Order: sequence, then structure tokens, then C-alpha cells
Amino acid sequence: MIRNRRVPLGTEGDQRLQAALDNLGAASVRVSSLDPVTTELVRLRCARHHDCRVCQSGRLGVARRAGLDETMAAKVDYYWASDLEEKHKVALRFADALMTRPEDIETTLKDELHDHFNAKELQDIAVLVMKFNHQKIHVALGTDEASASLVEFDFAEDGHLDPSTLKRLSREDRMANVLAGTTPPT
Repeated sequence: MIRNRRVPLGTEGDQRLQAALDNLGAASVRVSSLDPVTTELVRLRCARHHDCRVCQSGRLGVARRAGLDETMAAKVDYYWASDLEEKHKVALRFADALMTRPEDIETTLKDELHDHFNAKELQDIAVLVMKFNHQKIHVALGTDEASASLVEFDFAEDGHLDPSTLKRLSREDRMANVLAGTTPPT
């Protein structure tokens, strides 16, 4: 899908907005105590929910090294009917509730959250969902341009993207993504 840009890239307003979002995102990543697979599944769920092309075309390297593959990543679309671990399903239900109607988080979900996560981890999921929802701004402004191929990345100690970790994933990884239905063939 082609989106019209509503704000030109590189303008003073665009730069100020990007700096503020980068600082929020870096702080969110720095304080998180979640395991990398849960973090990446929540990040991808947010990306799919808002149809952020940039976020959908990236994979957190530390999560891939911890066992996340494209088959697992594709399950965020229908996690409730998947074979994901219950812990991950609960985290994704929480992310959905935070993105749509946080006031409707029912007792059952609260109990399940406390069965799988401690208070710090629950706060971290909530903060990360807020971080991963800033792409709404990019989607709304039409500034979310996807990579032509799937890209792996990691965050530096300061919480910002570590450019030295950027790498295009192999043709096999891209084809796994295509077969999983998560990206169009290139």
C-alpha cells in the first residue's frame, strides 16, 4: 500500500518529533526486564495492529537468537488460536487491551497476567506497548516506509537502535516470511 506523506521528512517539526519519540523508545528499552521473545512478540503485535510497515519489516536479533523464528512471528496475527506459550498469549492479550480498551481489562486477564508476570514485567509490557504504539504517528503521517527485505536489528545499551547490528536477512528467512504470509515476495 502506498501512503501519502502528510509531513515532509527532514523538516524541523519532523526532526523534533523523531527526537522525542527516539528518547521515549530508548528509555522504554533500557528499563525493560522482559525476555527478548516476549518483547518481540509484543512489538510485532503492535506493528500489525497499526499496520506499521517499518516495524513489520524488522526483527529483533536478540529474540531471533533466543528462538523466535518466522513461523512463531506469524502467530501474532491469530495468537489466541495458536500454539504459542500461554505466557505469550497472555502478554499479547494485554497488549491488545492496552491498544484498544484498557478500561475493559477484566479480572480473568488480570489473574492470568499475575500468573505469568511479576509487577515489574507487567509495567514493562505496558511501557513497551506505549513505545511500540508511537508508530501510529508515522502511519498517520505516511512516513512509515518499509524495508524492501526483512531486517534484523538490536538495541544498544542506551536503548537506541544499534546501527552496527542492522543486517538483511537471508533469502531463506525472507521466503519463510512469505510462506508465513507476513510479507509480500520481493
